[in-house]
Amino acid sequence: MSTRAAVIPGPRPKLTARAALLAVLMVSTGIASIVPVREYLDQRGRMADLERQAAALQETNQGLRAQMERLRDPAYLERLARECLGMVMPGEIAFITVDEEGTGTPSVC
Repeated sequence: MSTRAAVIPGPRPKLTARAALLAVLMVSTGIASIVPVREYLDQRGRMADLERQAAALQETNQGLRAQMERLRDPAYLERLARECLGMVMPGEIAFITVDEEGTGTPSVC
């Protein structure tokens, strides 16, 4: 013996004009909203990129401001002139180290 449930045939739901119109409206609304949503997401990504770029530029600016402050210090300028340009104060004697090949040591600046 098999225990099958009996399927009682009943009236099928009909697709009314109102239901068809509602389905068409929902599909068209969904399709029409794809482009604005895509543009919104693209703009959010662009905004995030620009914010990261602005943060990097602000960090660079802070470094440049710190370097500007160092360049206003006479002692720092003197050290740069001595190390990078090989300059000496009047009355001092400059010594240049030469390696075995006979070339002078390049400056680090």
